[in-house]
Amino acid sequence: MQPPSSLENAGAEMSRRLYVYNSGFLTQARVKRILQLAGWSVTLGRPSKEDWVGVWGAAPSAERGLAVADGRDAQVLRVEDAFLRSLHPGRVSGEPPLGLVLDRTGLHFDASRPSDLETLLINDPLDDSALLNSARDMMARWQRARLSKYSAYEPDLPLPEPGYVLVIDQAEGDASVLASVPGPDMARARFAEMLYFAQTEHPTARILIRSHPETQAGKRAGHYSKDQAQGRVSFVDGAFAPMDLLDGAIAVYTLSSQMGFEAILAGHKPRVFGTPFYAGWGLSEDEHQLIRRQRKLTRAQLFAGAMMRYPVWYDPYHDRLCALERVIGTLEATQRAWIEDRHGWVGRNIRLWKRPHMQAMFGHQKPMRFGTAQSKADVRVMAWGRAAQTGDVCVEDGFIRSQGLGAHLVPPLSLVLDETGIYFDPTRSSQLEALIAKSTSLPDHALARARQIMRRLVSEQVTKYASGAQSPQLEPFEKGPVLLVPGQVEDDASVVLGSPEIQTNAALLKRVRDANADAMILYKPHPDVVAGLRPGIVEDALQWADRVITDIPMASLLPQVNAVWTMTSLAGFEALLRDVPVTTLGLPFYAGWGLTTDLCPTPPRRGQVVSLEMLVHATLIDYPRYFDPVTGQACPIEIVLDRLRDGEVPNAKGLRLLAKAQGILASYASLWRR
Repeated sequence: MQPPSSLENAGAEMSRRLYVYNSGFLTQARVKRILQLAGWSVTLGRPSKEDWVGVWGAAPSAERGLAVADGRDAQVLRVEDAFLRSLHPGRVSGEPPLGLVLDRTGLHFDASRPSDLETLLINDPLDDSALLNSARDMMARWQRARLSKYSAYEPDLPLPEPGYVLVIDQAEGDASVLASVPGPDMARARFAEMLYFAQTEHPTARILIRSHPETQAGKRAGHYSKDQAQGRVSFVDGAFAPMDLLDGAIAVYTLSSQMGFEAILAGHKPRVFGTPFYAGWGLSEDEHQLIRRQRKLTRAQLFAGAMMRYPVWYDPYHDRLCALERVIGTLEATQRAWIEDRHGWVGRNIRLWKRPHMQAMFGHQKPMRFGTAQSKADVRVMAWGRAAQTGDVCVEDGFIRSQGLGAHLVPPLSLVLDETGIYFDPTRSSQLEALIAKSTSLPDHALARARQIMRRLVSEQVTKYASGAQSPQLEPFEKGPVLLVPGQVEDDASVVLGSPEIQTNAALLKRVRDANADAMILYKPHPDVVAGLRPGIVEDALQWADRVITDIPMASLLPQVNAVWTMTSLAGFEALLRDVPVTTLGLPFYAGWGLTTDLCPTPPRRGQVVSLEMLVHATLIDYPRYFDPVTGQACPIEIVLDRLRDGEVPNAKGLRLLAKAQGILASYASLWRR
């Protein structure tokens, strides 16, 4: 019988009692919760024939559960971590898993008897084109993000020169090792044999031994010693991304490590000396003949079965089961946050009211400090906006920021970090420019994701400061075309730095009217200007505009106009998302890429023509960091859109007094300096 997929499993297994005799099932909240969502009620006691006993893999504690199940004639559910688990090993960090495998017939790493995974890979046709296309997309996304079972890595480590043979060590006593060889002594002999074959079959190549992460962390011993690192054999320990090591290898040798599976995804045909789940399907060179596995699978079929159909995946943001795509998005976001924050931050020019949120967003690895960095050798410095100095990382609001204005002290849901410049300053290059330029090489799955984001932004009426806004249609106009001119804050850095010829809203309106004498011009002042918080009022706007609009949200207004004329407003980017033509009189980040009519000369470095999907991926997926206000964790953009849609976003309550206090302190400081 074919095992159901993870989401089908949730419905099929409703309310089955699962008796456990391992305290981890009760003390590890995430494990217990995933089981509950999958339809298993974890309990203590004595099972009946209709009940199930839960055991953790082949751990020593599993023997107790197996003995009870045998004595009570109960069925056994074997539970293990899924193949994408967390940033770090659970023994090292205590992180909970993002998924489990729940096997009712065996253990996926023990080929001495069938398992649900093996049965699935033998019997499931795995020929659905939508499933296989999705599998290929997820494989490519996995590789692009350098994911693995444990996905934290140090990107700055110098990689070994390509052209080596990679030999993968495993932890002593690992259940998948002992399922392949009878006993620890035989395991050590088998690993020694594997190293011998690697040297013999590649007599001139360098041999690199990669230790298990838990061995590198000092938690468990491995099978190789430093004595074996002689001649052309050496260790390649360090927090490298497994995919990076696999990319430089000419051959891969493994007993039963999951890295063998990842080697298959990377295009290798690994030499396998054990009996892991990925052996026997024609994708590896196997030392053991696995009689039951006569079927030949493609990489996509193996991935679809092992990663999409077999595990139960968990969404930590919504506390529910999910598809693999959400888990990959979760790891992409948390991995990026770990990489960027692992050395800690000092924040300069960060206003008091922003600091608690900055701490929540960037202080998970090490608490943020605010003030002046004493030494830049061991800490990174971020500075807000134009206050960034040479060597600082510039931090600014992202493009999907909040439900409400930053000037009203609403905390942001996204921020951008830029090491080379900042997106609103066209006088120098920025990381966003580099991402847009590189977007021409994005794979199809990335462009498809960008299209999904674009559809959500439009259908859910999301802009930088609002979402879900509804308003009536404008009254019919007597003339046309209808042009929208979004006003801006006149001392905003994007205007000062990015619009050299026109830097006031009045000058903008005059220029638009001079160029479009017969058009219907709608002027929408910036909300901060309307609220009296920032400069930019145009007293006589109707001298050039036919109508001044302050009560219609941008998302509702854009579909009702024929074009947008702007200096550098983000409204131009939001117009592009809605297929509204845009004319720029300044140099916003979205100008110069063939998507807008640009009346201001653009820098030569913006010479490429990109598609809207490419621009969106660079601007909304690759560039910003997103923060989930519900869980307090880094998250993908899709979660922020969910929170905006569902109204689960923060407000400015409690921050106004802090901002006023900072203003008073700043005034006293100014007087003191005088």
